[in-house]
Amino acid sequence: MTTTDFTVTGMTCGHCEMSVREEVSEIPGVTAVEVSYETGLLRVTSEAPVDSDAVLAAVTEAGYSAKQA
Repeated sequence: MTTTDFTVTGMTCGHCEMSVREEVSEIPGVTAVEVSYETGLLRVTSEAPVDSDAVLAAVTEAGYSAKQA
């Protein structure tokens, strides 16, 4: 298992967290997603190293901005 952290900006509530979690969870190989609007932390656990561009694209699709921490 591999864990990769990202910083997400623009989230203001639990619904924001849910939107990001749903989009990132759809990436093949992702086994767990933790996200907090309060800290801006997005932690992605995957079977193999996750494609950072795929995570960033998923966060953008959810309506937010992100960068790898």
